[in-house]
Formats: sequence, structure tokens, C-alpha cells
Amino acid sequence: MSVEASDDRADATLPKVYDPASVEDRIYRAWEEGGCFEPDAQAPNPPYTVVIPPPNVTDRLHLGHALNNALQDILVRWRRMQGRKTLWLPGTDHAGIATQAVVERRMFEDEG
Repeated sequence: MSVEASDDRADATLPKVYDPASVEDRIYRAWEEGGCFEPDAQAPNPPYTVVIPPPNVTDRLHLGHALNNALQDILVRWRRMQGRKTLWLPGTDHAGIATQAVVERRMFEDEG
């Protein structure tokens, strides 16, 4: 299969640098106008919620944190595409005592 000479795309060149702003605004507007972010209030499906725990203050983020957030994002978007009302909610610190211990230790180290 070959591209015919009359095809305008045969002479097209891609820019050396991708400019996302040149296309993202247009696409996002189309999504908004198409109601992509508005769940069906009458949908019979139960809502789907994920509470995002914040990372601990150990200052040690690793690939597992990124994987966890990516999987949550995938699941919430998938449920949304199924017509369910979704909420991806940043949570509160789930490790308050450990967080407090780290903060107090650092304050003591910094201030003496």
C-alpha cells in the first residue's frame, strides 16, 4: 500500500518541538462541551470514591507511590467512563503519630 502523490499529507512535516498548548485547549473545550466531566445524576450505578492518602513525611517517595497514584487515576477514570459518579478525594494524614514524630525530630535537629 502506498501514499498517492495527490495526498497532501505526503509533503507534511512534523514540527521539531511539540506545543501541547496548541491542541490541548481545543480538546479540553470539546470535552467540556460534550459533557465528559458531568456524571449522569440519574444513573442507577452507585458512586465510586477513592480517598487519596498523602505520602508520609519521611521524604522518601519511590516508584510505588507513583504506581499507586497511577492505578487510582486509571480506576477512577474507568468508572467515570462507565457512567458512574466518581470522586477522587485527597485525604487526611493517615499516619499522624509517625508524621508527628518525624516533624518533632527534625525540629529538634534544626533548633536544638
